[in-house]
Amino acid sequence: MYMIIKGIFCRLAVMCAVLFSLPVQAQDDRPAALPKAPAGSAIATFGAGCFWCAEQAFDAVPGVIFTTSGYMGGRIKNPTYKQVSTGGTGHNEVVQVVYDPAKVSYAKLLDAFWLNIDPTQFNGQFCDHGSQYRSEIFYHDDDQRKTAEASRAALAKNKPFTGEIRTLITRAAEFYPAEEYHQDYYRKNPLRYKYYKTSCGREARLNELWKGR
Repeated sequence: MYMIIKGIFCRLAVMCAVLFSLPVQAQDDRPAALPKAPAGSAIATFGAGCFWCAEQAFDAVPGVIFTTSGYMGGRIKNPTYKQVSTGGTGHNEVVQVVYDPAKVSYAKLLDAFWLNIDPTQFNGQFCDHGSQYRSEIFYHDDDQRKTAEASRAALAKNKPFTGEIRTLITRAAEFYPAEEYHQDYYRKNPLRYKYYKTSCGREARLNELWKGR
């Protein structure tokens, strides 16, 4: 028993040593430049908890051109991560998705959204708590609003889990790109990202909610 416990602690020590010995990327507090959306593309915006994880989820959807982490729905202009992370500005961490509507529909993006959040959690997602992590669909036009409302109603009728759906549907406001070091975080810092995602319990809770769908 002693050897088993010792082995576990040794593995944890090695993991932490590897994780925290990695060079830390310099953090630039300036917002990232927002890429130009190509002609014929469309925009969708989702609050799905940590925007690092939301970017990874939507980047994997065929037909998505690019994603950008940022902030929406708050009371001040040009917010910084430090301001938003306090939960006092009213902003939500969001991912803005630029996609090709000829290759993926808005309804399919909503499917991806639901499968990557806990719709029953109020003012938070997984281990991240506060209104800045609320699950929220920001619609950009009336068609998106109707599609989002129909999608939420269908989920409420056929959900594979118990609990009330707490996800908001809100008109899109001005989008503020997050700082450059947040963009594509899962690609830039794969070990730190994996450690965060696992320790936050995101994958375990998603499997519990959606039964491995």
